[in-house]
Amino acid sequence: MNLMTGYGRFAAAVNSLLLAILWLGMCLVGANAQTAPIKLAILGDSLAAGYGVSPAQAMPARLEAALKKAGRNVAIINHGVSGDTTAGGLERIDWMMADKPDIVIVELGGNDVLRGTDPATTERNLDGIITKLKAAGVTVWLAGMLAPRNYGSEYAQQFDGIYKRLADKHGVSLYPFFLDGVAADPALNQPDGIHPNPKGVDVIVERILPFVTKNLDDFAASAHAPPVRRPVRP
Repeated sequence: MNLMTGYGRFAAAVNSLLLAILWLGMCLVGANAQTAPIKLAILGDSLAAGYGVSPAQAMPARLEAALKKAGRNVAIINHGVSGDTTAGGLERIDWMMADKPDIVIVELGGNDVLRGTDPATTERNLDGIITKLKAAGVTVWLAGMLAPRNYGSEYAQQFDGIYKRLADKHGVSLYPFFLDGVAADPALNQPDGIHPNPKGVDVIVERILPFVTKNLDDFAASAHAPPVRRPVRP
């Protein structure tokens, strides 16, 4: 057998094998990319932490279950801390980011109200949280809170406007009131009148689910969008 011919056939066979291995590796990488869940963290207070209910009944766990039932591949990371304020949330962003979330829902401000914090301070802290998360390349969604009406109309007006102003400023999606449909309903809250019971958690999830799914669709669309090509100036 001609040595050069034999070597050529051997080299061709090796090249074919290498190409097959490369193709298989690319398929595996693609499959892993498709099956890897979107990481959605909730930076919040006791409403996210699940005060007074079991971990399986907490809002993040119930939301993840609802999303999976809807066929969404999303892993929700609960970064709720009971008693936390916007100042506390700002301080622990680096700790939360160790989980490398793709999206963060910011659910903070309720404890600021309970402590009578100046709305300007709350707004400044939330502004810092959103700014820091966006600088890290994270998609931010904002969950709003409303001040109790017995705090007076002036305080309520100042506080209630925080979330819309920040959503407009930073171009982030806003869910106007986290406790929509639950606040002040004794049947949906624990005896303290503040924290939702399991039925209340289910109402929160039911109300916020369309907001989450729509924004997940927007997130997926933006993730696969082609890069914007800017015209080259002469």
